[in-house]
Amino acid sequence: MEAIFTVGHRVGSPLAVALILKTPTERGQPGRVAFVAGKRVGGAVVRNRSKRVLREAARRMGAPWQGADVVLIARRGTADAPPAAIDNAVESLLRRGGVR
Repeated sequence: MEAIFTVGHRVGSPLAVALILKTPTERGQPGRVAFVAGKRVGGAVVRNRSKRVLREAARRMGAPWQGADVVLIARRGTADAPPAAIDNAVESLLRRGGVR
């Protein structure tokens, strides 16, 4: 998973950042998805809520995605944003990153 931070494609929005690394699809394995919220986002409760809402948005978008490893990084305000805004942000990140 370390390669995603050095070689992966970074796409950002006001609510989240996505790191995307294309993987060979011939392995027959689904891609991996990780959720991160740094201390800048807030205390433990806010960080956990931020990851939870990102996880739910990714689930609604069909995670894990074949042929890509994705790291979704929460930004300030993710925990308090309406679900529709988070869904739109995640979908936009995936589209711009070439996953969807």
